[in-house]
Amino acid sequence: MIVTVTLNPAIDLTYTVPAIELGQSHRVQNPAARAGGKGVNVARVLTGQGVAAMVIAPIGGATGAEFRAELDSAGLHHRLVDAGPATRRTIALVTRTQTTNVNEAGSPLSQDEWEQVVTTITTALQEASVLVISGSTPPHTPLDMLPRLINAAAEREIPVVVDTSGEYLLAAAEAGPTVLKPNREELLTALSRESSPSAGPLTGNPNLDHIADAARILAARGGSTVFASLGGEGMLAVGPEGTVSYARLPRPLPGNPTGAGDAAVAAIAADLAGDDFDRQSSLVKATAWSASAVLAPLAGTLTDPAPLLGAVRLRTNQ
Repeated sequence: MIVTVTLNPAIDLTYTVPAIELGQSHRVQNPAARAGGKGVNVARVLTGQGVAAMVIAPIGGATGAEFRAELDSAGLHHRLVDAGPATRRTIALVTRTQTTNVNEAGSPLSQDEWEQVVTTITTALQEASVLVISGSTPPHTPLDMLPRLINAAAEREIPVVVDTSGEYLLAAAEAGPTVLKPNREELLTALSRESSPSAGPLTGNPNLDHIADAARILAARGGSTVFASLGGEGMLAVGPEGTVSYARLPRPLPGNPTGAGDAAVAAIAADLAGDDFDRQSSLVKATAWSASAVLAPLAGTLTDPAPLLGAVRLRTNQ
């Protein structure tokens, strides 16, 4: 069982319109509302690919009740922690050419509520093959929250995948999870680096080589492997020893990129749950699953990734 933790869950609203004009009214046909947050999307992808997964998240208010009901309706296993603040909402505005996201920040949890979350997660670790911690954190989340969870899993020799940002990404890196999965902006922002030319020869694109340099720095902090997603330009994987692998499709795919990173996390977690984890093959799989999520209409779903696996191009360098 892969346990996915979403510390800042949401009701995800997806509105598809022909175009967005600021200051104008837009009529939405067939709006979609689902329980969301990165960890929930990871669990949806895993479940859809036949891999057992469980959602853990704090919820509250009427939107929390809606969140629970939707997970039940979708057949997703869960252990939800009842908290005071109402569960937040996010909006994805999808047009033919782009997706615009509007995300509520969420509300703080009390110390007692945080302890309930920790207890729920550590109890679930008794049956976990992998722990996934994905997404943003509510305001005023204790900075040691992710390291506590990473250490609890490490005591049981359970692999951990972390996908977060900012100071929480750096705190997680110091605790040494198995895998860190930032995107380009999260990686560069956390390390206070801008995308600028580098002498690295790996990808043929100086800005991407600069990102590989940043990923090396992050990987070295706690001995993790860093998978850095680059949108339509593919994905990098950097091991703690500094080896860099780069994977991409021949060309970017049109579609909705919301949830593409979560599909990559799901692919990595699925491989970690087995006995033959290989960084390069997982990078190829994560790239293909991420691309197949772009082709799907909603976050947490994939088109068939099999045709994309053979199209992924892989390079590795020291």
